[in-house]
Amino acid sequence: MQLIVARIGRAHGLRGEVALDIRTDTPAERLAVGAVLETDRAGVGPLTVATTRDHQGRWLVTFAEVTDRTAAESLRGVGLVVDEDASHEDDAWYPHELVGLRAEHVDGRLIGTVLALEHLPAHDALLIRESTGGRSLVPFVRAIVPVVDVAGGRVVLDPPGGLLTSDVANLVVSPETHGDADGDDGDDGDDGDDGRA
Repeated sequence: MQLIVARIGRAHGLRGEVALDIRTDTPAERLAVGAVLETDRAGVGPLTVATTRDHQGRWLVTFAEVTDRTAAESLRGVGLVVDEDASHEDDAWYPHELVGLRAEHVDGRLIGTVLALEHLPAHDALLIRESTGGRSLVPFVRAIVPVVDVAGGRVVLDPPGGLLTSDVANLVVSPETHGDADGDDGDDGDDGDDGRA
């Protein structure tokens, strides 16, 4: 089996550079210049790392096989993988290891259960069945899923407001945000003089 150590994101610039969503504690080792990485998409790769740099907290890389923006855009969503026996990752997981984990909020509340790991074009996402019965797709990125504790049977989420379907139940609707129920401009009187000076 293979583990994903990074997923390719957007193209950056015109010369084939791409952003990576890192899934490893050792990106400098895994993504060193000259590293040859297999991919999880048929017909793509292997890819050879040509350059790496940090740009505003994101890893940007170029591959020897990719020389322009069009080729770079075609790689969006591709996972970079290593063989299990070559990996000593502390933060790489098989999808089946995530299914069934409790999803907890950083404040300790139970959110629900992980149903699946979905592979989306921009990044992976956890499909969560919430305790309320709704389902939410949660981007599987460190900022939103800061803790994955397979041994402890849980993931910890720090979701922005509005990401979870249960957030809808907590919305406060007021005339200022929703408008009047009768659909008029809010003036229920006649258009004549209201007697104020």
